[in-house]
Amino acid sequence: MSTPRRTAHPDPITPEEREDLAERLRERVYVSFASLAVIMTLLAHAHGLGAGTAAASLTITAVGTVAAAWLAELISHLAAHGGFPDRHHLAAMTRTSGGALLTLVIPLLALAAAGLGWWEVTTALRVGVGVLIATLVLIAWLGIRRTKLPWLARILALGVLAALAVGVVGLKLLAHG
Repeated sequence: MSTPRRTAHPDPITPEEREDLAERLRERVYVSFASLAVIMTLLAHAHGLGAGTAAASLTITAVGTVAAAWLAELISHLAAHGGFPDRHHLAAMTRTSGGALLTLVIPLLALAAAGLGWWEVTTALRVGVGVLIATLVLIAWLGIRRTKLPWLARILALGVLAALAVGVVGLKLLAHG
């Protein structure tokens, strides 16, 4: 009788934790893409743009994206389960969706610095673009690093995801530009 083989590094993440992580990362991707498109559109039309207006546009976009994702989750739960989620699941949905707003902290701080006159609004928007791109790269890496692919394949996959992300941003710019 053979015993099951143990892996050298047992997975410390439970299936429930893995699903929670996937949901949190997905929400951050949505907010990052939506915010990136708005910031890039604001950059294209930055002449005379104030930091407060830019921050308001960014915040409204992000909150709207989070609200839409939360509502989509609620509707899909109703359809799949025939009723509203219990209090625990509702709280988890809200934490997951609301947590995606953390992706805006640094871009909004950059705009606040512009509002205080520390730098130009366009500089703050460029900082926001850089931070959101870095966020998307980090999220993609978090997704790829757990795969069993060889390192070269992981790097190639990250490159493919980056190219797809550029395509998504391009489509969003067409819609908003």
